[in-house]
Order: sequence, then structure tokens, then C-alpha cells
Amino acid sequence: MSAPMRRAKVRAFTDHTTVGQVRVGPGGSVTIGCACGMTLTNGPGWSLDEHIRLHRAEARFLALAAVAPEGIPRLVPYPPSGATS
Repeated sequence: MSAPMRRAKVRAFTDHTTVGQVRVGPGGSVTIGCACGMTLTNGPGWSLDEHIRLHRAEARFLALAAVAPEGIPRLVPYPPSGATS
């Protein structure tokens, strides 16, 4: 892995760690904060753990995709359609 991609992966990991305490709300909602400012929560068809894992995976993808070498074949288009700079 190239140095820029390695740094991007580490930055995504450190920028998207859970912070604070898990909170249980009315109706069984369970939430925890992320260092990026987003509140992660469970839902009717997913657990808090699943939301945390998806959030971290998306953050890692976006960070790596942003520094990937030009012309590298991609499974998912980047930048995503409709994205603004």
C-alpha cells in the first residue's frame, strides 16, 4: 500500500472512532457518538454495531478513494455522482 493510501486509512480510523457512552433512549433506541460528529444509532432492521461497522467502512472507502492513483479500475464510481467539491 502506498504511503498516501496508508495515511488515508489511518486518518479514517482516527477520525471515526466512537466517543462517549452508549445511550439507551425511549422505545429501545441505542446511540453513540462518532468523533466526526455523527450520531450512530440502531434502527428497525439494523443494530448499533452494524451501523458502526458500516460508518467506518464508508469512511475508509471515501478516504482511500480520494487518494487512489488516477486510472485505477474501480468497483464503485468515485467521486459519487452528485458529489460537489
